[in-house]
Amino acid sequence: MTEPRALLRRIRLWLAFFIVCLVLSGATAFPLVTELRLAEGALTGWASPVADVFPGLMEWIQRVSAGLDAADSQYPFLLYGTDWLAFAHLVIAVAFYGPYRDPVRNIWVVDFGIIACAGIIPLALICGPIRGIPFWWSVIDMSFGVFGVLPLLVVRRHIKRLEALTEPVGVRSLAA
Repeated sequence: MTEPRALLRRIRLWLAFFIVCLVLSGATAFPLVTELRLAEGALTGWASPVADVFPGLMEWIQRVSAGLDAADSQYPFLLYGTDWLAFAHLVIAVAFYGPYRDPVRNIWVVDFGIIACAGIIPLALICGPIRGIPFWWSVIDMSFGVFGVLPLLVVRRHIKRLEALTEPVGVRSLAA
């Protein structure tokens, strides 16, 4: 296998992984009420040792669950915002098909993803306290940006290498 072909394969594998993670992240934003009920049931059942070690986690899950239950029963339109959050994840995942298909031409999508991952950190640090989110939960939210940027940085490095290997000779001498 030639080096450009190997790079393209690696780029596509990393992008497929990133796309799957975005889709899963988005899909889990739809059934929040059910997910919180399941989490609360787990922490009072088979996962009770986790709740014993992290009592703040149990308190937070119960608080969020109560809030979602109240919103779901009295103000279900509020949950429409999380439907849009889920939709946004799915749309962004579709955008990454561009660099999957033609990485060099669509590297801007990867750059956009890197910027979005970086933006998660100030968002969590600013909006978390405003919305009464515990700091440790904001750290979990920030980890999505940190772990999300890692495959994108790998992809970007591979795309730049692929670009250097596939750039026409005349263009390469003009850039020098």
